[in-house]
Amino acid sequence: MEFMELLGNISLISIILFLLGIGLIIFELSQPGFGLPGAAGLLCLVGCVFVTAQTVMQGIILTGIFFVIVLLLLIIFFAMLSKNRLPKKLVLHESEQGFTGIEDMQYLLGKVGTVISTCRPAGNVDFDGVKLDVVSRGEFIEKGATVEVIEIEGNRIVVKMNEQEV
Repeated sequence: MEFMELLGNISLISIILFLLGIGLIIFELSQPGFGLPGAAGLLCLVGCVFVTAQTVMQGIILTGIFFVIVLLLLIIFFAMLSKNRLPKKLVLHESEQGFTGIEDMQYLLGKVGTVISTCRPAGNVDFDGVKLDVVSRGEFIEKGATVEVIEIEGNRIVVKMNEQEV
């Protein structure tokens, strides 16, 4: 039995549309984007169905079956997503190097710095050449004043006037 007999009425255009459609969908899944390659891949697959179909009605029915299968797969995927049962390859379990959140700034407690923009109550303070956004406990602190860090909450740095300056 020849290879072409196995393919029946599948033409070269059908095969090209199918491979192009699958390739575009795989590209869409592997690259961040906004759906253009994926939509083009779906159109290629639908075109493949219509080119392969012997009548227009058969093409419509096959396309309908194709979309029902895709819809069922999406429902299964979102059901797994809602129950946190996604395959391990789809979920990043290890932290990559880079931004990991708010760093621990407890080392700043008690540190003394110079106000570089008036705190009303928020402002900027220079701590040994490092400029940071800070807040006071509600009081206004003029530019050039010396302040001391009295509290750290996450990335919020609370300062007060330095005792020696008052």
